[in-house]
Amino acid sequence: MVLPQLLLLLLLLGPAPPAACGRVPDDVITRVELRGAPLSHLLLDPRSGQLYVGGVDHLHHLSPTLLPLSHAPTGPRLDSPDCLPPILAQDCPAARLTANHNQLLLLDQWETGETGEEGEERGLIVCGSVLQGICDRRSLANVSELLYATSDPVDTQYVAANDPRVSTVAVVITTASKQEAGGRLRLMLVGRGYTSRGPGDVPPVTARRLAPTPPPRLAFSQEEELGKLVVGSYSEYNNRFVYAFRHGAHAYFLLARRDTRHRKEYLSFVARLCVSDRGFYSYVELPLLCKGGYNLARGARLAPDLARPALFVTMAKGQASTPVATDHSALCVYGMAELDEMLSRTQEVCYSQEGRGSSGLEEAYIEYAVSSVCLRLPAGSVSEYPCGGEHTPSPIASSIPLPATPTITMTTQLTAITTATEAGHTIALLGDKEGNLHKVLVGSDWSGKLYDSVQVDQGSEVRELLLDRTREHAYVLTSSKVSRLPVAWCERQTGCQACLSLRDPYCGWCVLEGKCSRQHECSRNSSNHWLWSFETTNQCVSIQSLEPANQSRDVRVQVTLTVAHLPTLSEQDALSCAFGLLPRQQTVVTGTTINCQSPSPELLPARPTGSDHLTLPVSLMFGHVTIASTHMTFYDCGAVGQLNTSSPCMACVSSVWECNWCPLDQTCSSDPSCQHALHNHKVQPGSVASCPVIVSLLSSALVPTAFPTALSLLGRNLDLFPGEADYVCVVVIEGFPFYLNATVEKTDDPHAHIFTCSPHQFQFSIKQLEYSAPVYLKRNEVRIDTLPTLSFRLYDCSAGQSDCSQCRAVPEAYGCVWCTGSESSSCAFNQSCAGIPADTCPPPHITEVVPVSGPLEGGVLVTIWGSNLGVRPQDLEGGVSVVGEPCTPKPDKYLISTRIVCELQPAVGPKEGPVLVTVGTHRPGRSSQLFTYRDPQVVAVVPSQGPVSGGTLLTIQGQRLLTGLTSDLTAYVGLQPCSLVEQVSDSRLVCRTGPSEGSADVPVRIVIGRSERTVADALYRYLDDPVITDASPSESFYEGGRVIQVIGSSLDVVQQPIICVGVEPLPGQRVKRTSRLAFLTAKQQVFNGSTTVVTGSCRVVTSRQMECVTPRLSPEVRVTGVWFQMDNVQIHYRSIKGQVFSYHPNPELFVLNRETPDVPYRFKPGGVIAIQGVGLTRAVSRGEVVVRLGDEECEVKTLDDTHLYCEPPEEQPSSLTALDLPSLTVGLGNLQVDLGVVQYDSSPSPIPLAAQLGLGAGAAVVVLSVLVVILMYRRKSKQALRDYKKVLLQLETLEINVGDQCRKEFTDLMTDMTDLTDVGGPSLPLLDFQSYAQRVFFPGQQGALLSQKLDVPETRRAAVEQGLSGLHKLLNNKAFLIKFIHTLEAQQGFSQRDRGYVASLLTVALHDKLEYFTEVMKTLLQHLVLQYASKNPKLMLRRTETVVEKMLTNWMSICLYSFLKEVAGEPLYMLFRAIKYQVDKGPVDAVTGRAKRTLNDSHLLREDIDYRPMTLSVLVKNDEDVQPCPVRVLDTDTITQVKEKILDQTYKGAAFSQRPSAHALDLEWRSGQAGHLTLSDDDVTAIVQGRWKKLNTLQHYKVPDGATVALIPASQASTKGSVHQVYQTAEKTPILEEEEEVRLWHLVKSSEEPDAPRRSSMRERERAKAIPEIYLTRLLSMKGTLQKFVDDVFVAILNTKRPPPIAVRFFFDFLDDMAEKHAIDDPETVHIWKTNSLPLRFWVNILKNPQFVFDVQVTDSIDAVLSVIAQTFIDSCTTSEHKVGRDSPVNKLLYAREIPRYKQMVERYYSDIHSAASGCYQEMNSTLTGLSGSFASEMSSLVALHELYKYINKYYDQVMSSLDEDSGGQKMQLAYRLQQVAALLENKVTDL
Repeated sequence: MVLPQLLLLLLLLGPAPPAACGRVPDDVITRVELRGAPLSHLLLDPRSGQLYVGGVDHLHHLSPTLLPLSHAPTGPRLDSPDCLPPILAQDCPAARLTANHNQLLLLDQWETGETGEEGEERGLIVCGSVLQGICDRRSLANVSELLYATSDPVDTQYVAANDPRVSTVAVVITTASKQEAGGRLRLMLVGRGYTSRGPGDVPPVTARRLAPTPPPRLAFSQEEELGKLVVGSYSEYNNRFVYAFRHGAHAYFLLARRDTRHRKEYLSFVARLCVSDRGFYSYVELPLLCKGGYNLARGARLAPDLARPALFVTMAKGQASTPVATDHSALCVYGMAELDEMLSRTQEVCYSQEGRGSSGLEEAYIEYAVSSVCLRLPAGSVSEYPCGGEHTPSPIASSIPLPATPTITMTTQLTAITTATEAGHTIALLGDKEGNLHKVLVGSDWSGKLYDSVQVDQGSEVRELLLDRTREHAYVLTSSKVSRLPVAWCERQTGCQACLSLRDPYCGWCVLEGKCSRQHECSRNSSNHWLWSFETTNQCVSIQSLEPANQSRDVRVQVTLTVAHLPTLSEQDALSCAFGLLPRQQTVVTGTTINCQSPSPELLPARPTGSDHLTLPVSLMFGHVTIASTHMTFYDCGAVGQLNTSSPCMACVSSVWECNWCPLDQTCSSDPSCQHALHNHKVQPGSVASCPVIVSLLSSALVPTAFPTALSLLGRNLDLFPGEADYVCVVVIEGFPFYLNATVEKTDDPHAHIFTCSPHQFQFSIKQLEYSAPVYLKRNEVRIDTLPTLSFRLYDCSAGQSDCSQCRAVPEAYGCVWCTGSESSSCAFNQSCAGIPADTCPPPHITEVVPVSGPLEGGVLVTIWGSNLGVRPQDLEGGVSVVGEPCTPKPDKYLISTRIVCELQPAVGPKEGPVLVTVGTHRPGRSSQLFTYRDPQVVAVVPSQGPVSGGTLLTIQGQRLLTGLTSDLTAYVGLQPCSLVEQVSDSRLVCRTGPSEGSADVPVRIVIGRSERTVADALYRYLDDPVITDASPSESFYEGGRVIQVIGSSLDVVQQPIICVGVEPLPGQRVKRTSRLAFLTAKQQVFNGSTTVVTGSCRVVTSRQMECVTPRLSPEVRVTGVWFQMDNVQIHYRSIKGQVFSYHPNPELFVLNRETPDVPYRFKPGGVIAIQGVGLTRAVSRGEVVVRLGDEECEVKTLDDTHLYCEPPEEQPSSLTALDLPSLTVGLGNLQVDLGVVQYDSSPSPIPLAAQLGLGAGAAVVVLSVLVVILMYRRKSKQALRDYKKVLLQLETLEINVGDQCRKEFTDLMTDMTDLTDVGGPSLPLLDFQSYAQRVFFPGQQGALLSQKLDVPETRRAAVEQGLSGLHKLLNNKAFLIKFIHTLEAQQGFSQRDRGYVASLLTVALHDKLEYFTEVMKTLLQHLVLQYASKNPKLMLRRTETVVEKMLTNWMSICLYSFLKEVAGEPLYMLFRAIKYQVDKGPVDAVTGRAKRTLNDSHLLREDIDYRPMTLSVLVKNDEDVQPCPVRVLDTDTITQVKEKILDQTYKGAAFSQRPSAHALDLEWRSGQAGHLTLSDDDVTAIVQGRWKKLNTLQHYKVPDGATVALIPASQASTKGSVHQVYQTAEKTPILEEEEEVRLWHLVKSSEEPDAPRRSSMRERERAKAIPEIYLTRLLSMKGTLQKFVDDVFVAILNTKRPPPIAVRFFFDFLDDMAEKHAIDDPETVHIWKTNSLPLRFWVNILKNPQFVFDVQVTDSIDAVLSVIAQTFIDSCTTSEHKVGRDSPVNKLLYAREIPRYKQMVERYYSDIHSAASGCYQEMNSTLTGLSGSFASEMSSLVALHELYKYINKYYDQVMSSLDEDSGGQKMQLAYRLQQVAALLENKVTDL
């Protein structure tokens, strides 16, 4: 083993793990990524702790830390499930290289305490899915070393399932065996599911030999004496095995399968076998019930180490009646004791009580369809034969499940489980299909609590979970990775609270060791020493109180701690106190109180800068472990005073600390004993008021600048200072102090003093009116406390007062005046003014007016700028005018002296003039600008329409639009504002329309101030928003330029639609600005920092069609969305198609000469150019590729993913560049690729002419010599040999012909397997209800009974109508009607046709009372159930043999009409159109009706017909114009077929009944000006061969492609001389008026007539030899093409996502009630009833006859296809297994693979309706009432009643007799009333 080589085989983990869904540190999970995804098995060797991983084609061997140790490839292998190994290619043609999925991975070793044979080593059992699941044995040390393998396995060595989707499980056991050497036998018990391919006789459970294996014994062999589970039907019991394990003396299998005996639902079972049981006599199964509907086992694990060993199973809810698991799952736990007890109980009941319990109900039975029965053996047989015997019944299954309440439920699918035990607690680790690991604490009662979830491998299913040997780590196997993570990470929590908050049952807080750990890791782990984190009542050790909590740092004191939850300590245990990092102090412990000394002051660290205290942690220590901690504060009183310089005394005595102020020393101290000390406010309340302090400013607080001013201050409590001292005032202005001497003056108050500062002229540099300057007092250089608010306001009159008005506006308290002087004037303090203070201000001066224009109506705001524009708004009242018109000022917008805002008033007409402002008596100020009154006009609006959502750019044209400011202008469309988007000019403005409530014509107007202008005689039309119904294709490549065809309505409403693509940079990648500018060439808009919108243009073609071009993107971005922006209408692509629009990498094209790109590509004319590339079909189709060679086009012939073939012109095109040779360029949207130059190959032959002649002569001599020899040899041969050669030649010719035809048919199959795109019509031609009912009620009848009038003489009409009214009343009598129906059905002459006719007549007559009709039908059905219940209930409703069965058909038809219209009609019509489209694409024989494209092999055209598609230009008259219309036909079509196709195209979307008949028209071929030729199926030019005449075709007339034809009314001559064809099948004989003996034929002659011409062409003779079965591929082609449409119809009928029709739910409930009432518990019977009543009675009828629903023509060719689809629907609804074989009809084989899927749909449909809430009778009655009112008027009930009476008249005596015999009828006088009716209807007098 070479480790470096093995490392190359593994892909180790590189990137960091993804974020987890729970609390998981980033570095705790180790992951390794392995080859062989999906990995399937993970195995742990308990001795070495090493891991083994099995996957696809790979086997890995890892160390416990996931390092690679060894590796072995296991595949792929040459294999086929249908062949038995060894596989040889010549013996198995189906063999292919097949991936080998690991199916089993087991440890092969003797059990604990046992030893194997000498030299035998432990091994690894590996079984794969190839070679029929054979196994090998490998070395545990190196998995590449094989210990045992077989190259020629026998059939008994097939172990695992050969299908990787089918599970296989196994368990290794050892049992005693006297026959074996050593007396022991090691076996492997294997459970595997059923596979449909390969050997079908492998039992579900088998015993396989492992050791010893003496010859002739074989390892892994299934020997007869080892035992197996015998099964009657392998396919029926398709077990899905989940888990196998051994417990005690038994082996167990956990499996899931359908419960074939009871409800047919899928359940989970546990099967048990005795380890010593060789004959499997002890096999017993027990169903598991996980309450809540969790029925499918997904994973399991035995927990044997628990006090009560148990089986942990993850269960999931299955989809209805299927083995498919949903995302709802649960964990259920089953105790092994209870499990074994119930299994033994099941054995006992089957052994000695015949399977029945004490109550007499079945408790046990024999499973797996074997010939054994439960017996009545002596009691105690189980004790005597615990492992069964030959005389005991087996295999046994229990009818009673073992119940369990879910431990936990989740909304994700749980897939794997393992269990662990920690400190007496059980923990389950669960893996789900999303790659998450969930941790659950399981209680003793099996209840659980989820406490953590970890994301291990996002989005990848967890397949296996294991614990390592130490049980400290979990291994998680996902699809491609193995992950290792600890079961808990307790040690990562560093604190007690963090540890307890984990709530992890693995973790707890070890108190005296101070760590979060598992219990066994804590040396003292008693209850209060180790606190379990999952116990919510546990609390950490904490210090509840600390005395003192605050202490002066200058004093050392004793500290007392009160501690809660202190663990029990011994006498030797010592605790200590630690203050921060200072030396620890010894403690004295008294109960919960602990005392210790605080640190010495000199040891305390320095306090933080700017703080007056220091906080240290106080920790209670045990050794070096902190048990609990708190904090203690050490304060510094000296720092309190130092930190508050303005008022240190007040700060000291008001401090939170116990500090005192010493006024003489001006210090703050904790010592209260200094002289005249001011104590802390806590000790001496009011001490703050005793501090010496300057409290206020006695002089004015307003101080002018540049004027000498003296400040006066008031001080208190300064008498505390003894003696005299010098005082100084300190004023701080802009950060600079000014020192002023102060004088002291005493007052009457002994504690108050006045201090006067010397005068000073103060200044400040800031240009503002005021500046606040603080002031304080100093005594002998010591600052006296000052209140924080003590300051004065220094002001400057000149600051900001630029004119007189502003100066006068300053408040009088400032004393500012406008000072005029010789040089300049300014605003100054009144006492500083050197000039003369002005009494008045100068007149107003205007500098600017905005705007300079306004509307005549006024209303706009005019802003006037200037100076001396008044002091107050009141100064301007009536003083502002604009062009002589008053302008009203706005006080709230007025700025003193500088700005006036006024509202413009109306003017009579346009005029121009200045703006005047008058203030007081001054002369007015006049503006230099002239203001203009203007009259704006609006003349036009473009465009004139837009969507109601708005967003349209509207251009309003006019004159003088720019009147006033742009902000004064508002545009309106109707009542909605139209927001301006561009600069407005005098002649135009552009705005964006707003949304409207609906479509309407609204005026467009603009508003400027009070003026309003409307566009005269022009309205803007709001139209419905554009709607997009389809947009394709749905993908593009990054280069863009792909055209998206958009279909919708009202698309032309929008002027400039665009396509938008939202993009953002790829995650983890930064898109540089340069690269962004390089690729975003289209318009773009950035929404935020990462999202950008790139746009492409769209072109509106019509109102229903639009073309958009995808924009170019960079590959470095991710597309977030694609939408169409049409003004304000935004339609996302996802909402249109239900899928996202995707961008793909650009197609990559290779240059023509890849080896030598500089050399021209040589092309030989007549061929094609092959272009190679990658991803050529990625987001591009053949029609979008444009290839140009020089100046001409190279026609694209074929395009696939790697090749493009184009056909260039025959002659070399000219070059478009300066080069001599043309370049080949390929264009795909915006992507243009130059692939190099091309040179046509026209060089002469390199061989000289003389040499060519010489070679030709020599070859001729050689050939002639050979021919002479052959002729001589043949003459001497025998005649028999010549005949033999002749036969060989014929066979070879036949083989060549068959091969050619097979290839052609295969080519047709491949090219036809395409989706149909042109099958839909403009609308559904649905029949109205009357026509629909006529065709369903009375199929095949020509007359419309429902619309007929009552045909009676007028003289008798009144009497007849009166009689029919009486008959209607009688029919509304339930007793009469039921008696009447039973009487008719009892008559022998009352045929089946009569029964159906009477039922339909009753339906018509009672259609106005459908509730009553339904009640009668239910009563008759109850009678029918009673009749069949005693016989064979499965035959009920199978045919329409009774009146009520036809009534049921009609009832369903009425109730489901709306469902047909709204839901099923469209897919059904699309299916019909698709069939017609496909049938018409190929030739159809007009005589036999056989078609090339069909699903029905009896209607298949089994000939190779040469035909060519053509396009005719048909002249169609549209109004007054004649327009050419292209119509696709075939040149082999008869003239009538061509006329039909023309009518189909020209009347596309119209009802069939509304278009003319093809026989009423002639087809005229027009060529040139006068060339008109009428074409017909039969004329004098027809080809006649003997008795056969061929119908004329377009090929016969040599009509060219593109010819012009027209349909004209048929002339009498042509009508008389033509053959009127209705040839659809060979059974219909054509009607000829001449030459009766002539037979017509079209494509092939009828095989029934052997009179074929003797002389025929070689091609016809070859065709006659062809094998017709080769054309069956045409059926597959048709099926593949129609598959989507068939699926759509079936889904529409059987879909339960929408509520099923109420009638179906109602009737199915009724059938369920009938079955329950008559004790019919067989679900198959009820299934058959439902099938017969709905699918077979209604839907099959509709599927086979779409003309019942639509106004269409169904030809025999279409009917043949519909018959196959209808038969498929029938097969899908049956309960019997759909078995097909080699001899099955072709029509059955076609849908053999789809029918099981359809069966599931039917079963789910029935199941969902059954499981839905019942009680829909009231809803049904409401529906019936509505239907009665809706359609009653369309029914002619009188005619139906009259028809019914004919039956009464025919059986009059029998009806009267039955009424007379009925006692109820006698009481109601029913016979008398019927006689009255008869008298009125027959005009005769009765004897009553």
